Amino acid sequence: MRMKMWDLTIRIKRNDEVGGKRLQVLIMDCLNKAGIAGATVWTGVNGFGKRGKSTLHIEGISVNMPLIIEVIDTQEKLEPLLPELKMIIGDDGLVTIQETYVI
Repeated sequence: MRMKMWDLTIRIKRNDEVGGKRLQVLIMDCLNKAGIAGATVWTGVNGFGKRGKSTLHIEGISVNMPLIIEVIDTQEKLEPLLPELKMIIGDDGLVTIQETYVI
């Protein structure tokens, strides 16, 4: 049996900050407080977008790598969070939603 859910994907950069706090931490705190079932942060090694390149240089230092935060939950839980997430992320990231099925 399959269940229809939403796949919320947020793309940001590792070094993004809002008010001196890492954007990734603010987003994860928001999701956790909202009782979301779970979220995964993926680290990319290279990327580009409207704010330029995001690249990891393997010289012992991580430099502004792309991050993807992926959340799978119900529409009823995710939809009310969208305005708050947009306020937190602003123009520093890209948020996408798509319907998905969990088996």
